[in-house]
Amino acid sequence: MEITRKDCDTLRSLASKLMELAGRPIETEKRQLWLDHNALKPTRPLIVCDPENGWREIITQESLVCDGDLARSWEWSLRRDIFWGETMGDDRIVPTEWSVGHVATDSGWGLAETRTGGHDGGAYTWDAPLKSYDQLSELRFPTLTIDWDASNKLLAEAHDVFDGIWPVRVRSGWMWTTGLTSTLALIRGLEQLMIDMIDDPDNLHRIMAFLRDGTLARLHYLEDNNLLSLNNDGVSVGSGGVGLTDQLPGPGFDGRVRLSDLWGLSESQETVSVSPDMFAEFVLPYQMPIVSLFGLSCYGCCEPLDKRWKHVKTIPNLRRVSVSPWADRAVMAANLEDRYVYSMKPNPADLAMDGFDADRIRTHLRADLQAAKGCHVEVIMKDCHTIRRDPRRVVDWVRIARDEAERV
Repeated sequence: MEITRKDCDTLRSLASKLMELAGRPIETEKRQLWLDHNALKPTRPLIVCDPENGWREIITQESLVCDGDLARSWEWSLRRDIFWGETMGDDRIVPTEWSVGHVATDSGWGLAETRTGGHDGGAYTWDAPLKSYDQLSELRFPTLTIDWDASNKLLAEAHDVFDGIWPVRVRSGWMWTTGLTSTLALIRGLEQLMIDMIDDPDNLHRIMAFLRDGTLARLHYLEDNNLLSLNNDGVSVGSGGVGLTDQLPGPGFDGRVRLSDLWGLSESQETVSVSPDMFAEFVLPYQMPIVSLFGLSCYGCCEPLDKRWKHVKTIPNLRRVSVSPWADRAVMAANLEDRYVYSMKPNPADLAMDGFDADRIRTHLRADLQAAKGCHVEVIMKDCHTIRRDPRRVVDWVRIARDEAERV
């Protein structure tokens, strides 16, 4: 974790540049737009481009100058945020503080898949460990073990580097989703869990109940031990979008973060091939006790929700809804109207093809934005696995998206 003076100077220089970007008047304008947008007040469509794995092709390892591993990881994040604020041209808010997480280990669920592949963000296959429901007794609720000495050292190192430039805070992202079915698929197998819906529904209900209860136990542990951090500022929430809102934290907040002070996310991409009624039987009832704990919730990611909406809309605190490239845009616009955030996801293949087809992108965005007219729209480009080593693609995509948003 030690950072040399040379690496520290590099990091401080980058942090100073990022703070200059954060101080621009446009950042104040963007903050107000997100506040209004998340409060369901009329705004123009807001645009975020997060190329995800494509960032590796924008900020390459070869471009880094720091020597130490920790310094290089921090340098990478700083250079990414500078590109995002200086070059990308979207509506993502430039960060105004430096966050470090806890150093912790997770025990897992007692049974773990064996993966083949998956290096550097690539695809993988896996061998699911739960071959028979006779093995259910081998499952355990996951537990967290925090290395406080290492966590405090990491925080102290961040203070040494960044004090005098911007605030340093502890913020750990303990889980991305509370959807349960990604864990289920890894433990039981994607095809097998679908077969179980017909051949062994009782045991499928048993394991879903176990995953629900284990997730609830984890969340309550984090809450009880003051390990949660607010996400109502400029960070990404759900499966895209910025969480800036003055509607969180919730009533009675005294500085100790509760689940009711946070945005939450649930989704079930793994069950995209099952019927809405099976989704309503095997998935949503187990997600509902979890997602209802949060102050505001997001639902969905890559799965189309147009046919599931009659069930998803029963989530009591739902605010942000993912409209994937495979959803019927017009149907979702009629479903969401002006009562939810319409989180539109363009097809990430637009950035991964052999060539960058600006006319095709413009045509699709124009039609999609027109279909969603009257909704509280955000356009979130994400789920990219490559941009063909061409950083200009993301900049051009944002420019086209902004042009079409202004047109609508």
